[in-house]
Amino acid sequence: MSQITTHILDTSQGKPASGVKVELYQGSVSDETENLWLLIGDGVTDSDGRVARLLAQNAALPAGRYKLRFDTMTYFNRIKRSSFYPFVEIVFQIEGDGQHYHVPLLLNPFGYSTYRGS
Repeated sequence: MSQITTHILDTSQGKPASGVKVELYQGSVSDETENLWLLIGDGVTDSDGRVARLLAQNAALPAGRYKLRFDTMTYFNRIKRSSFYPFVEIVFQIEGDGQHYHVPLLLNPFGYSTYRGS
């Protein structure tokens, strides 16, 4: 399993959101005001709404800021639903100690929430 995993539940339908492109970025601060993001992994949610392999299985990331970007507009267009958010970005920080981070997205056309899962 990847050190960082995610899944998406479409709460408006009560089922997983499949076929959503997800990108993982690593942040670096160039100065005190600007974050730069480097794409380090990507994938597409499966029929269970999961992307289990954003990174190589044994990859251990250093401490720092990371971002998951979910292409929600394409998903909602595909299921013929209008939505307010063209994409969702979740920025989070990890300790760099190799522990697993699961970052789920609970999604509907006009809102979303997230939490650190297990």
